[in-house]
Amino acid sequence: MISRRGFLAGSVTLLAAPLAAEAQQAGKVYRIAWLAPAANPDNLDAFRNGLRALGYLEGTNIVMDTRYAERSAAQLFDVALELVRRDLDLIVTDGSSAASALKRTGSAIPVVFVSGDPVGMGLVPRLSRPGGTMTGFGLVSTELSVKRLQLVREAFPGRSRLGVFYEKRQLGHMIPPMEAAARSLSLQLKRLEVNGAADIDEAFAAAVRENVAVVMLLASALFQAERHRLVELAAKHRLPTIYENRAFSEAGGLMSYGPDLRDVFRRAATHVDKILKGAKPSELPVEQPTKFELVINLKTAKALGLTIPPSLLSRADQVIE
Repeated sequence: MISRRGFLAGSVTLLAAPLAAEAQQAGKVYRIAWLAPAANPDNLDAFRNGLRALGYLEGTNIVMDTRYAERSAAQLFDVALELVRRDLDLIVTDGSSAASALKRTGSAIPVVFVSGDPVGMGLVPRLSRPGGTMTGFGLVSTELSVKRLQLVREAFPGRSRLGVFYEKRQLGHMIPPMEAAARSLSLQLKRLEVNGAADIDEAFAAAVRENVAVVMLLASALFQAERHRLVELAAKHRLPTIYENRAFSEAGGLMSYGPDLRDVFRRAATHVDKILKGAKPSELPVEQPTKFELVINLKTAKALGLTIPPSLLSRADQVIE
């Protein structure tokens, strides 16, 4: 394994924990909730690590309630309504759909989100001064999706028919710029909508029926939670697939390009810390990743009978062999 992982600037260090612990209100126990469309232990563990580094210990000065929608986006709003009726200090969301569900409730509870394109999704009007009750981290999903299209063209110059897995909520603001970029790269884009875990098998079946040569997944908390199943189905159907971050490649996916989500969720704890200490979400800028990783699973490429261009391999931050 060859690794040149970059780390995002401003990462929280364990050295900050003693000072942060002293700054906590004596005897105060904060109540926060975690909302996501499906369980994703990696992201939640990274967030908890960030909290611990800042002096927040579950069962001592913080209580966490983790809630999911059983992998159905339609249930997220009902779960969000249940949460906002509780006595909470703050809610953290994993994914755009969870943040959007909370936005619809009109609740005044502060929300720290990790979301793709929070402005395009209507979560905040601007990144620099979000206003309202929401702030967090935006993953610039549209721009990253276009970059992944370029990587598809470079990696598979002889394949032009591309299937894109997306959720309905992404249709309006993410698919049109992708289709425009695909045309400029002489790629034919086939839409494959997935709105729950139950749709994944059919999406792959549709890709096969449509003679799709390469598959790409848009950034989604649902896809992140279902990554092992997605990787297995891509292998079963022998479909080269490009994913949103390294967790997919580590699970056996062919190629990924995107931010280090574990670091992003660790850093999300810093926003939580600031809000619990009195900062207003409306005045906390939405942050974005500054480092992105290209990870290629050469073992998977060989299993699919693919040759990855040396020019691409030389630029990879990690090659899994």
